[in-house]
Amino acid sequence: MRSERREGVPRAVHSMAYENAATLGEKCHRMLFEHGTPFRRLPEASPDKELKKEGRPMEHPHIPLEDLQVQVAACRRCPLCDGRTQTVFGVGNPNARVLIVGEAPGKNEDLQGEPFVGAAGKYLNELLAIAGLSREDVYIANVLKCRPPSNRDPRPEEIQACTPFLREQTRTINPEYIVTLGNFSTKFILKTDVGITRLHGTLQRAGRFKVFPIFHPAAALYDSKKREALENDFATLGELLRGEV
Repeated sequence: MRSERREGVPRAVHSMAYENAATLGEKCHRMLFEHGTPFRRLPEASPDKELKKEGRPMEHPHIPLEDLQVQVAACRRCPLCDGRTQTVFGVGNPNARVLIVGEAPGKNEDLQGEPFVGAAGKYLNELLAIAGLSREDVYIANVLKCRPPSNRDPRPEEIQACTPFLREQTRTINPEYIVTLGNFSTKFILKTDVGITRLHGTLQRAGRFKVFPIFHPAAALYDSKKREALENDFATLGELLRGEV
């Protein structure tokens, strides 16, 4: 889990950074969930042909994930590229009904090039099973594609650099549900100041997407009280997917 405190940083700096992040977050949210200029290198689309995937309308032409992954691997849009071992693009089913979005890669993810590995990843697999899912059924990605130094919180300019990639992943996968894991990704996707403690386990909306916030799996590794909430929320996710609620 990432600490909310930053020792030795003046309060005024925190305030300025928060205001900048809030402004940027609103802009990034519009980029991700509202119609706008498509990300560069989009293929040409036939204007008289509606694209659909499993009954879900495709409102924009999309970049194949393998092509987008090449762009991410070559990205040098922010200084995080200088400290990474490799980018962490995402993994899973490109036709998934569920897109899981975390915050950013950690040390193990940076080394292995895959999101949610290690203890938190192992627990995520158990939680997915509670919902009747596996990694092969969902797609897992992060807001950032490179690890921030010492696992610090993402900075506004890093979010701005990575937002087009998450936007195109979302358009291409075209999920029915976006599951946000933890405080950061929940606030980013929903464009809200309300924290994960209040929002977890409730069905929200971001544009045309259903959003289901859940505690980050790592939370249970540090706070055993979170385990019951995590498991209950993943059980609810399974019920939503089966149409039982």
